[in-house]
Amino acid sequence: MIQFKLKALSFLLTSFFLIQNVWAQINIQSTAVPFMLISPDARSGGMGNLSLAMSPDANDLFGNTAKLPYMEEKQGFLINYTPWLKDLGLTDVYLASAGYYKKLNTISALNSSLRFFSLGNIDFTDESGNTSLPSQRPSEFSYDFGYSVLLTDQLSMGLTLRYIYSKLVTGSFINNPVNYRAGNTLSGDISLFYKQNENLQGFHGGLLLSNLGGKISYTDNSKKYFIPANIGLGIGYLNKLDAENSLEIGVDVNRLMVPVSPNNSDQESVNHYFSQSVVSSWFNSFTAKEGMPLGESVKASTGIEYNYINRFYLRAGYFLDNNKNLGNMQYFTIGTSFQYQQSKFNISYLVPSGGGITKNPLSNTIRFGSIFYF
Repeated sequence: MIQFKLKALSFLLTSFFLIQNVWAQINIQSTAVPFMLISPDARSGGMGNLSLAMSPDANDLFGNTAKLPYMEEKQGFLINYTPWLKDLGLTDVYLASAGYYKKLNTISALNSSLRFFSLGNIDFTDESGNTSLPSQRPSEFSYDFGYSVLLTDQLSMGLTLRYIYSKLVTGSFINNPVNYRAGNTLSGDISLFYKQNENLQGFHGGLLLSNLGGKISYTDNSKKYFIPANIGLGIGYLNKLDAENSLEIGVDVNRLMVPVSPNNSDQESVNHYFSQSVVSSWFNSFTAKEGMPLGESVKASTGIEYNYINRFYLRAGYFLDNNKNLGNMQYFTIGTSFQYQQSKFNISYLVPSGGGITKNPLSNTIRFGSIFYF
């Protein structure tokens, strides 16, 4: 078997886990293209990945696009950069994103965005440790195009179509007849946003069904893997303290809508897992037999944002995923941003958490984002 010398070990193990068909003997939910679950923007990154029901922001084109018609600025362009596995000294593993939205009128908006995940340069060795095999640079990206519209004065909806491309490894190897290739698929998002009052004072609610789409394959055989379909619910509350100061808090909960991985020793369960249709897998993920227990399948984010005259912001948040089989991630985040004229700059930092194999890939990492309004 080919052995991989992985520079981005903790993330790539998840991706190659699927390609090599090495199924663990524990109940876990694993998917292809897990980079789609990484929050790409520095605003939500400063609030523990909280975003679904917070007040509208240009970065919502990466998530709850239903909020975009409420934007005061008619159009905006934004970029974000997130180093990955910085604590390992890597400089070529990162998530970069860019997006653009434009309000068509007072009730609707268009948006488009691109996410690119670089997994760095990987050296391949054979069983003898020889490095004569060519190195490869795995990467993944997604491209979105969406439309959002006000349904009522208090309720809006967003629809997004997405193309996903994932190139982890290509070609065939010695003593391995499988021919690996890049995978691609289509998916979509459906989002809703509710606001209690016209000026956004009071309660907000958000719903996001994301990555609803086809399976993806990395080989020429018929075996295809699920992408990370997800349901997210959020609630937020904005208190405008006075004409210059406001405080907003919120909570998001997210849950994967994919069945648990089968036991590799049970061929019947393996066949059933791969034979499921995409739609049936969404519903099966909530059953006791094929889904994760509620306490282990829900990820929660909570955060707070202080706003001074829409020019200076302070943020803090906490993220909890108590699934011990998937790292048991718990961490705090902090962030800030400031706006100068028509430009806004976001920064967030993930407080170091975990250790060994549970160490968070974003520990000690500063994330950057910029928005340019027109």
